[in-house]
Amino acid sequence: MSVQTSRRPHSPAPGSSGRVPPVIPTQPGPGGRGPGGGGKKKRTKRKDPLWAKLTLALGAILMVTSGVAIVGSKAVIGQATSNIAQRNLLGDAGKTDAEGGASLEGPIDMLLLGVDARARWAADDVRSDSIIILHIPASHDQAYLISIPRDTEAHIPASEKAGWKGGTDKINAAFQVGARNGGGWEGGAQMMARTIKGMTGISFDGAAIINFGGFKNVIDAIGTVRICVTEEVSSLHMSMVDGKPMWNADAKKTGKTMRPVTYKKGCQEMEGWQALDYSRQRKTLRNGDYDRQQNQQQLIKAMAKKASQNGTLSNPLKLNALIKAAGKAFVLDTGGTSIDDFIFTMKGVTGNDLVTLRTNGGTFNGNGNNREALNQLSMDMFQAVKDDKLAEFVVNNPSVLSTRK
Repeated sequence: MSVQTSRRPHSPAPGSSGRVPPVIPTQPGPGGRGPGGGGKKKRTKRKDPLWAKLTLALGAILMVTSGVAIVGSKAVIGQATSNIAQRNLLGDAGKTDAEGGASLEGPIDMLLLGVDARARWAADDVRSDSIIILHIPASHDQAYLISIPRDTEAHIPASEKAGWKGGTDKINAAFQVGARNGGGWEGGAQMMARTIKGMTGISFDGAAIINFGGFKNVIDAIGTVRICVTEEVSSLHMSMVDGKPMWNADAKKTGKTMRPVTYKKGCQEMEGWQALDYSRQRKTLRNGDYDRQQNQQQLIKAMAKKASQNGTLSNPLKLNALIKAAGKAFVLDTGGTSIDDFIFTMKGVTGNDLVTLRTNGGTFNGNGNNREALNQLSMDMFQAVKDDKLAEFVVNNPSVLSTRK
């Protein structure tokens, strides 16, 4: 049976790649979707050569890397499939047949969620404070990251299982609502996907949940990452005790002198714990959650670049360590498509092709009740994602580009 190609927008016309010209800011489960999970045709299994480029999505399925020859890449991807937990994270927010279904021939949209649940797995009291939409245009040669502010007011749809009648709240509460009464992380992601679809109209091809506690090991597997700190900030979460970093709660128990972890302004190599801690700071930053969003996007991009530069993907030992770390840090949904098909579809995207975008001009847009609303430009940007016209939109509206390099 042939691969579906007609249910999504076609690739750009010849001569138009759909890529954003280089723009440098001047300043610093498987299982079907929808009722019954049916209605999708099976995709043809492609026979990719062993030397095919590997795109391993980390950082919430996004450690996009390529250009590295891998020996036995199919076996490597098979191992990744077995190590990374796969769940139905989208429910009825996955793309329908009319939107492309399981076909990866058109644009690809993924929902990336970050949760902080160091000691628990199926917690029912966790909110997702990191909400990112990953968009890959039909040309499959570029990727965009758009963060949704945690305090955005949104309508969270009703859920009988969760005992929720529906209503408005901060969008980060959607995950917690879906996780209630045994819904767990799977239910939380499904509710978040439904909420975002209702707000933006975007349906998804896949989703990933990142456990911040396990993310540190993913960074450590590739060594350090280069992060540029735009303003000095002291950590609200960690302190140094006898020269060693510790969570503040643990540090207090020692009864010893605590020295706040401080990140000085400037570009620097960070270890896993430093990069993760820095990317979680919010309250002491000038623009609060917006600065944190950009720092998290910067971290994902830095990881993508590092993995393609240090030989991780061509060194079996390094690659095995990376895959094992990913298995502990991520829960993944590729929408019924096999992971190897999903990865090879994105083989043309590199870390340098990752464009980070921001909503509301990077500043809080209050709506009068301690929440915020997405401005019209931000809503137009999400419409461009849905229409697969984001490259054109960014060229015409360069203010949406993140100031982080």
